[in-house]
Amino acid sequence: MDSLKHGDKKIILSGMSLEELEDLMTRMGESKFRARQLHNWIYSKSVSSVDEMTNLSKKFREALSEIAVITDVKISQRLISSDGTVKYLVEYPDGNCVETVLMRFDNRANLTACISSQVGCAVGCKFCATGKRGFIRNLTVKEIIEQILTIQRDTGLKITNVVYMGQGEPLLNFENVVSSIDFLNKEFEIGIRRITVSTSGIVPKIYELAKLNRQLTLALSLHAPEHELRKKLMPIESIYHLDELIKSLRYLTEQTGRRVTIEYTVIDHVNDSIEHAKEVNKLLKGLNCNINLIPYNPVENDEFRKPDINRINKFKYILEQSGKKVTVRLERGADIMAACGQLSGQKRT
Repeated sequence: MDSLKHGDKKIILSGMSLEELEDLMTRMGESKFRARQLHNWIYSKSVSSVDEMTNLSKKFREALSEIAVITDVKISQRLISSDGTVKYLVEYPDGNCVETVLMRFDNRANLTACISSQVGCAVGCKFCATGKRGFIRNLTVKEIIEQILTIQRDTGLKITNVVYMGQGEPLLNFENVVSSIDFLNKEFEIGIRRITVSTSGIVPKIYELAKLNRQLTLALSLHAPEHELRKKLMPIESIYHLDELIKSLRYLTEQTGRRVTIEYTVIDHVNDSIEHAKEVNKLLKGLNCNINLIPYNPVENDEFRKPDINRINKFKYILEQSGKKVTVRLERGADIMAACGQLSGQKRT
């Protein structure tokens, strides 16, 4: 039995597909049916230990516990917002941490997990706490999946929607992010249209994603309607020009038939004038998209401010003249620094 382990390390069951669990059972001399039972306990019932798998014999559980554990990550910190949002600081075995957020909305059955794709981020947007930390490393497929399992194990709830809007630039960890999406769709049975990937605009990877034709939602972090202002707010604009970026979005919508979401953080007297709104309409003309306005959320050590609601509503009104659907994002978790742009991946006191 010990030969199934890698040295002194036990097998980590979470993040294993049904096929991988079947292979493990075969090597243990068990039937493949056992794999389906394990799969159900891990992904539907979200148990934390083998001992919780009560419909399995004690002898089998003891044998499995000798070589395997459910997970090797832990919750380093949990913060609960006054609006019910829960932010987790998830710690991996190497000591690196990321933040992941559970969002619940009144009168909706959906439970949304906002997950991270990298430890830190290399993009360096000026209004984002993660960008101030810099890039540390990519997350593996299992590490991405573990964030959702962490929430499910802690709450006993089943995640229905996933947004890759946490720390990191998902398209700079392209292969792992796509593989994790496929895993969520197959193993967790989360519908592909319930998954959203946010990007700052990595043009070559948008084309690559379009060719894969996954029926997910792509959300573009726009935040400025013209090159020079966007470059000041988002240094990635120096690499991928706005004109090329919009061209790639048009290609994606044509290939997939899916509408994209344009995310626009509204920053007081920086990108929120009536003229800016008109420029946004001009830039997005003919693009199959919705627009989601995000009132700026305060981040330590920057000079930006949140605009008042009247200024946001005027901006929204101008955008609506384009005929596109325009919404203002409902603020969740700002009191625990869990709102958009506030995730740092570091423990807070």
